[in-house]
Amino acid sequence: MIETLLKELAPQVLAALVRHHGGFDTCEDAVQEALLAASQQWPSEGVPDNPKAWLITVASRRRTEMWRSDSARVRREDAVVANAVEPGAVPAADDTLTLLLMCCHPELTQSSQVALTLRAVGGLSTAEIARAFLVPESTVAQRVSRAKQRIKNAGARFRMPPDAERSARMVAVLHVLYLIFNEGYAASAGESVHRVELTAEAIRLTRQVRERLPGDGEVAGLLALMLLTDARRPARTRDDGALVPLDEQDRGKWDRTAIAEGTALITETLATTTKSGPYQLQAAIAAVHDEATSAEDTDWPQILGLYDLLRVVAPGPMVTLNRIVAVAMVRGPAAGLAELDDAVREPALREHYRAEVVRAHLLEKAGRSEAAEHYALAAARTESEPERRYLEERAARSPR
Repeated sequence: MIETLLKELAPQVLAALVRHHGGFDTCEDAVQEALLAASQQWPSEGVPDNPKAWLITVASRRRTEMWRSDSARVRREDAVVANAVEPGAVPAADDTLTLLLMCCHPELTQSSQVALTLRAVGGLSTAEIARAFLVPESTVAQRVSRAKQRIKNAGARFRMPPDAERSARMVAVLHVLYLIFNEGYAASAGESVHRVELTAEAIRLTRQVRERLPGDGEVAGLLALMLLTDARRPARTRDDGALVPLDEQDRGKWDRTAIAEGTALITETLATTTKSGPYQLQAAIAAVHDEATSAEDTDWPQILGLYDLLRVVAPGPMVTLNRIVAVAMVRGPAAGLAELDDAVREPALREHYRAEVVRAHLLEKAGRSEAAEHYALAAARTESEPERRYLEERAARSPR
């Protein structure tokens, strides 16, 4: 409960400090220390009556201490102390969206945007982010530090960007949330298939964005996509952690509440949108999968039609591979293999293990003995342990 509360309050507290004092980098450090103090004190002393005011006060005092340690700024202490936010003077405005847009500043690399978003908006500690992405804690610390410095050097102001710039910045925000969710749902490396803390965080943050932009079709589409995809998570692994492919999953384990919410959301959004974006189209595809009571009942022609649209709106290597699977399900594996031969001429797919997974799958469906060879090749290339074991198992049981 306390952890959830801290995550909800972290961006609001940081936004309040940055708006009041300026200096994103110093404020972010101060808020992290306030969150740490709360996580240590509240379990034993109880949650204060106004936790947001408590955090703002502690963070403000910590920020003042940081300024006092800087001899060049000593003369500004009195003014800072005088203007510090006191308990009870809690800003009513919620600047979470502004904060999110700042964390996805165009001057930052994508990895820095992700790290800064999870820390500043998500309230995750450096160690938690490092564990989630299986990188050393020092790496995350450096990314966050460099990101804050780049924002400072870019002269970024804590305010909502102009309308003309906001649309482009929102594309980056949604992409970062999408990346966080994908890493949680299909971990790119390590022993686990899922990293639930990341999928939960991505969904929580996307809900927050939707609350602030209820009329944005792509925000609704992204939230629907996350809900409809995450709904299958309970059936995606066996008790021993082994991966279960979609067509073999026990659909009785799927989260029907999440499917109902995601389906209603994407249905409403598509009905009121004149031009569908990539997240809306992906959500529509996920909804078709989730509506099928069995793998055999899946409406593959509809899915292929949606992938045809997605290929135009947002082409990319994974869209190409997923569409090829749909082609094979509608027109047969030979048609899919023919398109795959063309697709792997692209550098992005030439050595990609997922291209080998698709080839092995289609060869297996065609009853060809080369399937085992390509499953083994894909297993050698993936960095995900559960996926490697699954692919090795498929290679072992494929006819030779």
